[in-house]
Amino acid sequence: MRLLLADDEKELSNALVAILKHSSYTVDAVYNGTDALDYALTGNYDGIILDIMMPGLDGTEVLRQLRNRGISTPVLFLTAKSDVDDRIKGLDLGADDYLTKPFDMGELLARIRAMLRRKSDFSPVNLTCGNLTLDRNVYELSTPNHKRIRLAGREFQMMEMLMDTPGRIVSVDTFMSHIWSDGEADVNVVWVNISNLRKKILSLHANCEITACRGIGYSINVIKPGKPEL
Repeated sequence: MRLLLADDEKELSNALVAILKHSSYTVDAVYNGTDALDYALTGNYDGIILDIMMPGLDGTEVLRQLRNRGISTPVLFLTAKSDVDDRIKGLDLGADDYLTKPFDMGELLARIRAMLRRKSDFSPVNLTCGNLTLDRNVYELSTPNHKRIRLAGREFQMMEMLMDTPGRIVSVDTFMSHIWSDGEADVNVVWVNISNLRKKILSLHANCEITACRGIGYSINVIKPGKPEL
């Protein structure tokens, strides 16, 4: 499970990162709201932990922009604010939970586990982009009136990351940290699997494609009218 932690108290952040990593989470830590938004938009996270009072953008503004852009990643607020109105504002913006500082580390871990369980409970079985559907139950890609194609395990994981939010760029580093986290694979495996997925999408006559953003990563997008399919 990969988490994004945004808190400008660096000592607290370092302690949280150590505890979360000890609990088998992969963690990216940032220290201001601007970086939190950038990371949340370009990375693929299972959960986000946001402080409210941060330089750049505060946590509520980060959350507002994420929800406005269709990012549904679960968010837990960590904050020194205990006022009821602040908690209501955060929850109304789409936060999943709210924990007031100071807090017990055991309670934080329990709330993170609960938040991630809720995400699994409400994740849709099928992901779509244009006329392309990914069935998460059976690892199959399909389009109307064409045969279904079953994906290998890591192909499926890559496709799931791409189709979770069509149009969002998934970096090569993100693929590597989520799918080849043992560190034994070369980054070329990402290109090889992307190439295989492109061929399968093409064989299904899908009206979407995987596109590369040079030096950054890949995204899946609906093919614009008038643009020839690859």
